[in-house]
Amino acid sequence: MTLHAREINQDVRELGELLGDVLEAQSSTEAFEIVERTRLSSIEYRRGDADTRAEVTRTLDRLNPEMQDIVARAFTTYFELINLAEERERVRETREGSQAGILADSVEEAIDELAERDADAAELEEVLDDVLIQPTFTAHPTEARRKTVKAKLRSVAQDLEMLDERRLTDREEARVERDLASEVTSLWQTPQVRDRRPEVTDEALNVQWYLENVLFEVIDEVYDELENAIDERYDEDVDVPKLYEFRSWAGSDRDGNPFVTPEVTEETLERQRDTILPLYRNKLKELSGVLSQDASNITTDATFDERLSEHKTRLPGVAAEAEERYPDEPYRQKLKLMRESVLRVNDVRQGGYDGPDELLKDLRTIAASLRDNNAAVVAEAHVDPLIRKVDTFGFSLASLDLRDHRKMHTDAIAEAVDRQGIDYAGMDEDERVEFLTDAITQESQVIDMADTTGLSDDSTRVLRRFRETADWQNEFGVDAIDTYAISWCEEPSHVLEVLFLADQVGIVDLPGYCGLDIVPLLESEYALSGARRIMGTLFENEAYEMALEARNGVQEIMLGYSDSNKENGFLAANWSLYNNQKRLADITNDFDVEMRLFHGRGGSISRGGGPMNDAMLALPNETVTGQIKFTEQGEAIAEKYANHDIAERNLEQMLNAQVRARHNAMEDPVEEIPDEWREAMETAAPAARQEYQDLLQTEGFVDYFEQATPITVIENLNMGSRPASRSEDRSVEDLRAIPWVFSWTQARCIIPGWYSIATGLNAYLDDGGDVETLREMYEEWPFFRTKIDNASLALARTDFGIAEEYADLADDDLRERIFPRLREEYEETVDLVLDITQRDGLLSREWLEENLERRNPYVDPLNLLQVRLLAQSHLTETEKRTLRLTVQGIAAGMKNTG
Repeated sequence: MTLHAREINQDVRELGELLGDVLEAQSSTEAFEIVERTRLSSIEYRRGDADTRAEVTRTLDRLNPEMQDIVARAFTTYFELINLAEERERVRETREGSQAGILADSVEEAIDELAERDADAAELEEVLDDVLIQPTFTAHPTEARRKTVKAKLRSVAQDLEMLDERRLTDREEARVERDLASEVTSLWQTPQVRDRRPEVTDEALNVQWYLENVLFEVIDEVYDELENAIDERYDEDVDVPKLYEFRSWAGSDRDGNPFVTPEVTEETLERQRDTILPLYRNKLKELSGVLSQDASNITTDATFDERLSEHKTRLPGVAAEAEERYPDEPYRQKLKLMRESVLRVNDVRQGGYDGPDELLKDLRTIAASLRDNNAAVVAEAHVDPLIRKVDTFGFSLASLDLRDHRKMHTDAIAEAVDRQGIDYAGMDEDERVEFLTDAITQESQVIDMADTTGLSDDSTRVLRRFRETADWQNEFGVDAIDTYAISWCEEPSHVLEVLFLADQVGIVDLPGYCGLDIVPLLESEYALSGARRIMGTLFENEAYEMALEARNGVQEIMLGYSDSNKENGFLAANWSLYNNQKRLADITNDFDVEMRLFHGRGGSISRGGGPMNDAMLALPNETVTGQIKFTEQGEAIAEKYANHDIAERNLEQMLNAQVRARHNAMEDPVEEIPDEWREAMETAAPAARQEYQDLLQTEGFVDYFEQATPITVIENLNMGSRPASRSEDRSVEDLRAIPWVFSWTQARCIIPGWYSIATGLNAYLDDGGDVETLREMYEEWPFFRTKIDNASLALARTDFGIAEEYADLADDDLRERIFPRLREEYEETVDLVLDITQRDGLLSREWLEENLERRNPYVDPLNLLQVRLLAQSHLTETEKRTLRLTVQGIAAGMKNTG
């Protein structure tokens, strides 16, 4: 059976031709010819038909500002369209692989593997009971595209889908092609660059779009795939529990973002609730159209009758209307009452659901009644999917995590208690822990949280946030906002401070009740290496022990990939994270605490990016408790969740990996690795860290970074609501990890993804190690293999021919001291990676290589144009807009920002 009418080369060719037609029609024939000449010259160089980029350079040198803008727009728009063609190809491969039964990383594959390893139904059920996957959407500013542009691109994607998957008449096909031309024309006429920095509300709305329009629709399909796979391999019934929960930082992450106010957070909570409830009412209305069974054809049991009767008592007026409208249709009567109870959530009128559990109970009662009446197929097709949706999204759509920097809490407490003559600021760590513990465990309140007299603005905001959080939990439910992450947590007192502030407003009432998961974010080397000191002190602390018991003994710990990499370099940071995850597992096991790791991953390789399923399978067995949480950021959200088929595929791959990883951990609770592998890393990591830190501490390195990358442009790009730096200081330490990575990616010199790997591994080889051991590590150790493969991708995306153009922007002395060092490390790393992997090329997958070859000739002109604009001391407004546009175009071409 043929599933598709097209293939990627046709999509790429026709979209490129359509863009050329629009360019010529909207600009001029001259503009079209210039873009074509630039494009073809760049292709000739990449193919080896030209020795230099001289022809491309000559063409760009002759452009006036207006024509530069057109060229930048042309190549940027090209990438936006080609990304859709590649997205469509991913859908084709997924559908065709599924149809042929050869789709890798599927839920069927995971269930087959467990069955083949003789896991019985009870063991499978135990695995599933442990699994909880929590993708957490952040508002980190790595999405370069405007919301308006994204909307137009989705329309183009829908047109491509129709051409590819529908059997169309000639007239229908002509209409779709006309619509496609219309969208591309409109896209060309729409400004690509934001004229203002997005507000926090914009970012929250962006996250909400994916939850509402994609994930809400596909989540039950993943469960359906899983249950079908289980039915095919197991004769016994297996209960499938809740496996996914979506969370968000958009609108609640205060760390470094002064625009995240309580008003914004409350607005986000209200809007998300106002979004999810009508979705349920619509689904209940649809269900009413299906469940038209007459009382004479079915028999309802006592449970159903009791719940229907109780519901009628709560809503007598609605019950009378339902009985009149559906006199002999008990399911429809019940659904009418359920719709009304959903409508009255947060209503002054009585009869609304208090929470999602009541709605779930009603839905499960209907599903059970259908099964009792030999209509299981109706329950499976129509009721079970809604149960999965309500179980996943609750009444909040996505639970919000609060976050702030540890210093904010310390200062707020110090100022508040100073008014009572308590010198908290002057206490050492042990004294602070003792003071906080006593304050939390005593009955009387220590701070009047409403009295902010004499407090700084920051401290006033902290106290207000905790007061408001208590109110939000009362209004929206504890599950709507029940987690508080502490950035740069380095001491036990930093965790106890949040517990203390929560206690002062009633969010915590020990023993017995704790309304927050308090999550230390360990990101500095000091914090990671001191994990036992921090967590052990907390687990032995009287107050925290009670809080943990009230949270079912689960401790969430967040690992910061981004700043760890920026501080230590790729190899050392990842080895530190690996070791510290194992250390945290040992600590939590020692104290009989269940650990949930929260992986603060970014989209780029250097910030923990790469295929999520590979990363999950590469985690140490000791850390795989079944529960896992990870951030989804910026452009990675659009890439993973904009398309329904791809979103479902990503969720399926996560489940495949987590089920397999959890079963592996149950079979082998401790990941044993050979001594020679550990010794190799123990030698390589410190040498790599030293080389990386030596580079950053080289005199003039920050100046080189500012001169040889577009960091100053990125800082003013209006990408996100949060400032790019933590302060006005110009230092690598102060710069946020996202613009740090973004800048190097733009300059095609992606040092955060590979720098010092060669130095580290060569230190091991020079110390008596051998490359055969490294090859063995690559073949047999998932941790090492994923790191080398991810570094290979960063190396493949690096281009020192282009990077040299950026290096020429720097002062001569800086360039001569720094650029050759970068190039030498790059070349040595490439040679070593190829030797370890025993491949002819850096990329292990053919489609990745094809992807890169297709993109490089189109990215190059944008890089060269960007360099020319960066070299100018004064820019017109048109040139400034073009420079910002090159940043967005390169991001689209590289499919990566930060």
